[in-house]
Amino acid sequence: MKLKKAVEQAACILILLATQDHQIPLSTDEISDRLEVSPSYLKKITRRLVVKDIITSVSGNKGGISLAKDLNEISVLDVIEAVEGPIEMFKDTGLINFVFEGGKFTEKGNNILHHLFHHADKLLIDYFSTVTLADLMDEVFDSSSVPKINWNDMSLSEFLQQGKGENNEDV
Repeated sequence: MKLKKAVEQAACILILLATQDHQIPLSTDEISDRLEVSPSYLKKITRRLVVKDIITSVSGNKGGISLAKDLNEISVLDVIEAVEGPIEMFKDTGLINFVFEGGKFTEKGNNILHHLFHHADKLLIDYFSTVTLADLMDEVFDSSSVPKINWNDMSLSEFLQQGKGENNEDV
C-alpha cells in the first residue's frame, strides 16, 4: 500500500495548524505558498479535512483554516481516511475468477486472498486509530509544549532568529 502525496501534504497542513496561534486562522494562500501547490489543489486537500471535521474553514479577509478539534482527538487514521478514503489494500477486480474460471480451487483461493488482505487492513486500521496527532507532536517536541507561531506573518527562520527556537521551544 502506498499513500498518495496528499497525505504528506495534509500532515504538513496539520503541523502548521498545530503550531499556529489558535486564535488566528491560517491563510490558505500562505499554506499554498509554503507547500508550493496551487490554491485549487490545496482547496481539494483542505476540503477533505473539513468534511471529516478535522479542520474548520473561515471565509473573508481575515479567514483561513484552523483545527476543528484538539490534537488528542485526531488520529492518524482520521487523516489517512480523510485524504485516501477507507483503508483497503486489495480491490478485487474479478481477475482471479476470470482467469481461473471453473477451477477447482478458484473460490477458495479467492476467499483466502480476501481474508488475508482484510486482516492486514484491520491491523493497519487498529494501529493508526490509536496514534493521535498529539502523540506525534509530543514525540517531536519531547513532551514539551508545542510552540505557537503566526505562520501568516512569520517564517520558521524568522522565528528561530528571534531566539524563540531555543531550549524547549525548538520547532
